Amino acid sequence: MRAAFLMVPAIVAAAELAAADALVANRTIRPREVILPGDVSVKAADIPGALVHPSEAVGLEARVALYAGRPIRAGAVGPPALVERNQIVTVSYVYGALAITAEARALERGGAGERIRVMNLSSRTSLHAVVRADGSVHVDR
Repeated sequence: MRAAFLMVPAIVAAAELAAADALVANRTIRPREVILPGDVSVKAADIPGALVHPSEAVGLEARVALYAGRPIRAGAVGPPALVERNQIVTVSYVYGALAITAEARALERGGAGERIRVMNLSSRTSLHAVVRADGSVHVDR
């Protein structure tokens, strides 16, 4: 009787593992390519760190090559780049009533909300800034 109670949690745990899903690529997706709805599908597998729903990847950009049939992990995708490396961008800094804007060269590529390095063209100073949805960048305090 006692053995039957010990087996029930093991059976439930095995059923939960079998019910897990993972998001896989339907075709090879190159780095910097935006993922479309037909590029991914859900496969029954328990893979730690893998995305589980298509909405988590569709519309994002592949950071690395994603091979057909392999799981897509969270770190392998990100927002599409709005700023390319060496692009001239407007950088702004606002603190209370003080507002400073200048032109800068992007030293990295990045998408909305990502932190990238830029170089002020006037002073040649390198600093970190966050990319805005309009493609400009701003410096946090």
